[in-house]
Amino acid sequence: MERKNDTPKKQGFFKRFGVGLVGGVVGALLTLGIFYIANGSNLAPNTSDNASGSPSAGNTKVSNVKVNTESDITDAVDKVQGAVVSVINLQKQQQSGGLGEWSDIFGNGSGSSSKKDSSQSEEDLIEASEGSGVIYKREGNTAYIVTNNHVVESQNGLEVLLKDGTKVKASLVGTDSYTDLAVLKVDSEKVADITPATFGDSTKLKVGEPAIALGSPLGSQYANSVTSGIISSLNRQVVNQNDAGQTVNINAIQTDAAINPGNSGGPLVNIDGQVVGINSSKIVQTESNVSVEGIGFAIPSNDVVNIINKLEKDGKVTRPALGISMVDLSALSADQQKQIAKVPSSVTNGVVIAKVQSNTPAEKAGLKQYDVITKIDNTNVSSGVQLQSQLYKHSVGDTVTLTYYRDGKKKTADIQLSIDANSLTNSNSQQQEQKSEEQSNPFGN
Repeated sequence: MERKNDTPKKQGFFKRFGVGLVGGVVGALLTLGIFYIANGSNLAPNTSDNASGSPSAGNTKVSNVKVNTESDITDAVDKVQGAVVSVINLQKQQQSGGLGEWSDIFGNGSGSSSKKDSSQSEEDLIEASEGSGVIYKREGNTAYIVTNNHVVESQNGLEVLLKDGTKVKASLVGTDSYTDLAVLKVDSEKVADITPATFGDSTKLKVGEPAIALGSPLGSQYANSVTSGIISSLNRQVVNQNDAGQTVNINAIQTDAAINPGNSGGPLVNIDGQVVGINSSKIVQTESNVSVEGIGFAIPSNDVVNIINKLEKDGKVTRPALGISMVDLSALSADQQKQIAKVPSSVTNGVVIAKVQSNTPAEKAGLKQYDVITKIDNTNVSSGVQLQSQLYKHSVGDTVTLTYYRDGKKKTADIQLSIDANSLTNSNSQQQEQKSEEQSNPFGN
């Protein structure tokens, strides 16, 4: 049997098998190498049980990559932040020896003879509340700060905290409760290195543009805080009462920039770093106890400038008065409107005169109880607040034209605004005090 061909066939088989085996081994090694490289140290032996951890333990570093954080907002804040201050309201503390009946022994009881007079010195004043403010002018020896009236109410002394932590004594120039504004002054040398803020034109604001609020939310502990948002709306009529029961009426800017207690009096700033409003209030909860977020209000800068110029000059704002008390027509029932106001059915808005005070412009012009005022000059009025707002745009000495209804007939009257609201309020207070005394002591003794 011929076998010559057997050996060569076998040799060829083993040769091919050997080459295939070597190729498979090489391929496997290449695959493992690529897998190892891709997975890095995951294939390395587990050394977590070592006390020292991984070989690179303790070598974590901060990246040296520098991020450019400059923006329109940071530029705006840089322009105004130095002028923003905390306003500290100081008030008298209740005197108490703290020793009860033994206090007389140490000379500080009610019967002791003290070297101090009945009024407490500045050292006896304590911090009652805090708000914010902004330095807007430096002139001669005086620097001026604008804040809210409610921030300085009932104060017996004032201090301002500057950005660098310095406290400076301040004094009151004047207040206006109606717009909730106040002006303070400090020694200009104390703020010589501070650039006063500038006012922008609030009539040029657009809904949706950026808005930045600066101040001291919750007090000076968080002084120079910055929050940002947008202008949410314009010309919001915000009416409330201050602690003294006086009406506060603001034609406000609405913003969603976070405003909290302590931000009051601080600036609302546009993207160019100009003050376009003074933060005043926010809605926290509705009358139906619904919680509210992001609805804050600021006094427009154009209104602010108008008021602070008057406060600097006179220390107060003089506004004209008609000399009437009033109620909104919409507050009356349908029967009351028909029987008392006696207006045509087409008249649904206006102001009903409840009382006309003697020797006032309203009386001199012939206005009477139950007259319904619907217009002042060419502006319709649907509430007492609107009537007052329009009236306060005039000055004492001006003449206005009122449109009103009496017994269903439409009439007009030209009224000269000869008296101011402050003198009328003071006169009313004196009359009430006198009336109260006469009632409590009818025989005059």
